[in-house]
Amino acid sequence: MRKRTKIIATLGPATSSPKIISNLIKEGTDVFRINLSHADVKGIKDILSVLKDASLKLKRPVATLIDLQGQKIRIKGFGKKEHIILKTKSEFILDTNLADGKGTDKSVGLTYKDLPTQLDVGDELLLSDALIKLEVINIQKSKIYTKVIRGGKLKPYQGVNKKGGGLSLKGITEKDKKDLANAAKLDIDYVAVSFVKDADDIKAVRKVIGKKQIGIIAKIERSEALENIDEIAKASDGLLVARGDLGVEIGIEQLPAVQDMLIRKAISFDKIVIVATQMMESMINNRVPTRAEVFDVANAVTSGVDAVMLSAETAIGNYPIDVIQEVCRICEVAEKTNRKNLKITRKDKSFVKVDQTIAMAAVYCSDKSNIKAIATLTETGSTPLWMSRIESTIPIYAMTKNDRTSRRICLLKGVYSIKLDDIEYVHAKANKQVIDLMLEKGAVKKGDYVIITKGDLMGTSGGTNALKIVEVGNLIEV
Repeated sequence: MRKRTKIIATLGPATSSPKIISNLIKEGTDVFRINLSHADVKGIKDILSVLKDASLKLKRPVATLIDLQGQKIRIKGFGKKEHIILKTKSEFILDTNLADGKGTDKSVGLTYKDLPTQLDVGDELLLSDALIKLEVINIQKSKIYTKVIRGGKLKPYQGVNKKGGGLSLKGITEKDKKDLANAAKLDIDYVAVSFVKDADDIKAVRKVIGKKQIGIIAKIERSEALENIDEIAKASDGLLVARGDLGVEIGIEQLPAVQDMLIRKAISFDKIVIVATQMMESMINNRVPTRAEVFDVANAVTSGVDAVMLSAETAIGNYPIDVIQEVCRICEVAEKTNRKNLKITRKDKSFVKVDQTIAMAAVYCSDKSNIKAIATLTETGSTPLWMSRIESTIPIYAMTKNDRTSRRICLLKGVYSIKLDDIEYVHAKANKQVIDLMLEKGAVKKGDYVIITKGDLMGTSGGTNALKIVEVGNLIEV
C-alpha cells in the first residue's frame, strides 16, 4: 500500500548530494523545502537542477517549496562565544543599538529597532523557543531592561517572542520581496510566507509573483493570524501549522486544539494543510524516533493533513534517509488502521462550478461502488484538489502533461501524480491510455472498475465535465 500523506523534506548540508536526494525521492519524499532563513536564493539554482534530474530519472514528480525568512525578531551575536549562560533572577539588557558580535552575559543586540516602543513593563519575553523567559522591568530609549525568570543557555540569533503575541511586524520584508522576485524566475512550485498576520500579507506576495503559477502557503505562527484565519485561508493556497513560534505565543498547551482547528479550517476552504516543527526531532541524532514522535506523526495523519514537514531532521541530521523511511512507515500504518467511512462534508454546499461537481461526484461514487481507483485528466490540478478534500480510501491518479501541475499535485493527500508526454484527444483512446498507464504502474488489474474524469475539450483549464466508469480489460477502443 502506498502512503496517502505527503512528506516534505528540508534540504541542507546533510541532503545536498545528488545521491542523497535520489534516495530521499525513492524512500517517499514528495516535496523539497529550501529555507531562505539559512540559504541564499542565488545559490538554489543548482539544487533545483539536481532535483529535476533525479525526478526525471526516477520518473516520479516532486515539488519544490521556497520558505521566505519573514520578519522575525532575533537577538544578535556574542562575538566568538558560541553561547552565554543566563542565570535566573539576574538582570539582562536587550539593546537595539548594540552591534552584532558585541553581546555579553549582561546585554545583547536586537534585530528589531521598534521593539522597545511595543513593550510595557511587566511583559514577558520568550527566547529560544520559550526555553528562556524574561520579564520587562524598565525601558529606556533603545534599551529593554529585563529580569531573568527562567535562565539557561542562550545561543546567538535566537528568536524573541512576546508571551500572548501582539507585536506588530510586517509579514513580508524587503528581503522577502527580493528573494521572491528572484525565486519566481526559477521553476519553483510553492512559496511559504513566514509570520503571516492577515490576508494583506498574502496579497503582497501575489503582487510580487504576478502571473506566475506558484502556490502560496501561509505559515501560521503568530497569534494575530488566528484572529484573521478565515481571510488568510481564502487568500492563500494552503496553511502551514508552524508549531514552534505559534506554541511560544499561545502556549504549548493550546497547540493540540489549535492544530485541529486549523486542519479543519483548511479542508473546509478546499486548501492544503501542512503540519511542521519537531515531527521527528530526536532523529537528528538517533536512528529510531521516540514513541511520542510516532504518536505525533500518526495523530497528524489521522487528523487529515495533506503533509508533514521535516526540518532539521533532514537538513542537518545524521540520518536523513532513515527519517523518511520511518515517517513513511508511520503514515502507512496510521492510514491503514484509521480507515474511516467517507465523510461527505460538502452535503450542504452548492457547487457553482461543473468541474467541482464532477470531482465531488467521483469521490462519492467511488465509495458507494466497487471502485478500485479514480483517474483524473487535469490541466490545473483543481479537480484532484477538490477530490482530496474528502476523506476517502480510494487512490486518486492525477494525469497531466503540464510540468508544473504534475509537481504541485504532489502535495495533495491521496493523490498520485502521473506526468503525460501527450494526451489522446479521442475519448475512447484517452480512456485506454489512462488504463494502460495504471496497469503499467500496477495500480489496477483486469476486471477492476475505475472512474475516469475529463473534459470534452481536453487541455482546457476548468473543462472537466465528464465522469465515466470503465472496467479494466473491457474498454471500447474506437
